[in-house]
Amino acid sequence: QVQLVESGGGLVQAGGSLRLSCAASGRTNSSSGMGWFRQAPGKERDIVAGISLNGRTTYYADSVKGRFTIPRDNAKNTVSLQMNNLKPEDTAVYYCAATEAVYSYSRALYKYWGQGTQVTVSS
Repeated sequence: QVQLVESGGGLVQAGGSLRLSCAASGRTNSSSGMGWFRQAPGKERDIVAGISLNGRTTYYADSVKGRFTIPRDNAKNTVSLQMNNLKPEDTAVYYCAATEAVYSYSRALYKYWGQGTQVTVSS
């Protein structure tokens, strides 16, 4: 099992920045690709960004390209989501997730999930 714990959510004004962090513990050698998803009220949980085990391959949803980045530190078993130029439509619960695939942007392949952290962007 892999346990994931997110931190860093909160309230920010439009145009501001937030950095989410996710710490992995447990059988971390069983997880490879990591990703961040988000779910707004009444909507599906969609991928925001994904990163491969070696960090060389990344994926970003069109809505966040150029504003978000997903750095990871394998030595510390952490993955982050740096969010810049935030918009009200970025308001959602953000989830860190891990897949046993090398890399994936498909929600169906993510096996391990954090508890989620709320991000609220005011206009």
